[in-house]
Amino acid sequence: MGLLPPGLGLVGDEAGDGRSYAGGMSQGARPLVAAFLGAFAISFSALFFHYAAVSALTGAFFRPAYAIPVLAFLWWRSRSRDGRSTRDRWVALGSGVMLAIDFVCWHLSIGHLGTGLSTLIANAQVVFVAAIAWMFMGERPNRVVLTSIPMVLVGVALVSGLGRSDAFGASPLLGTVLALASALAYAGFLLAYRRANRVQAPVVGSLLDASIGAAATTLLAAPLLGSLDLVPSWPSHGWLLALALLCQVVGWLAIGYALPRLPAAETSTFILLQPVLTMVWGGVLLAERPSLLQLIGAALVLGGVGMVAIVSGRRQTVPIQAAA
Repeated sequence: MGLLPPGLGLVGDEAGDGRSYAGGMSQGARPLVAAFLGAFAISFSALFFHYAAVSALTGAFFRPAYAIPVLAFLWWRSRSRDGRSTRDRWVALGSGVMLAIDFVCWHLSIGHLGTGLSTLIANAQVVFVAAIAWMFMGERPNRVVLTSIPMVLVGVALVSGLGRSDAFGASPLLGTVLALASALAYAGFLLAYRRANRVQAPVVGSLLDASIGAAATTLLAAPLLGSLDLVPSWPSHGWLLALALLCQVVGWLAIGYALPRLPAAETSTFILLQPVLTMVWGGVLLAERPSLLQLIGAALVLGGVGMVAIVSGRRQTVPIQAAA
């Protein structure tokens, strides 16, 4: 559900010339254009799901399911450069479990908190990745990252509305909790995803495996949750196709190409662009009007995420990612 980050070792020889671009920037404006188009495409994720008007589980299944044929074709074309071991491919497949949980929780949060605020809170996973990497992987963050954690948490609390009657959303507190669950699940997905591609193979292979894992997980969970509708209908599945092809395929791959080729300052800009655009679409197209308190909280979350994005982009150790 997000932008593919530098520092994960996900983008290998995408240019086809045998070099890794992690930590560098290519000549010309191509990476900037790709990053903008990728962030722009992904910013419509929540809107497409809203317009599809399907259950959270149905959306979580068809987003990766519709993307799989396209990703499989792209992987087949670059399969000679996929040097991952069988174990790494199984790890990528397993990361799809966390991706499916992320999709379901995020979709549920949209109904309670709105498209813009739910997407913003989901982007707090940038901070959670840094915290989890510190606690379980020995990747100690610096003072800037440590400062951003309470900043983001205070922002999240304000976005929840603190029980005020003027807070936007059908159930802003529940929506915030679900968006946080989405962020945590996505953080787990990213950390597993990083381990699945330590050889820096072309990103499309790992993305294909994770998409298969996510689709299979939602399919297996259907008997328990009972809300998966496999019968295509129009226009709902037109929106789901747009979600899969524009966001899951084009958006992710464009960002995956661009971010390792951009400096940290520009990387952080595009990380923040996607949730801001989603909030704009929600306000303009869906008349979403967060309260002043929620907007202050949103600004704190954006600030904390931006701080982590800049530091992580410079160090190339903690994954940078925007979620949607």
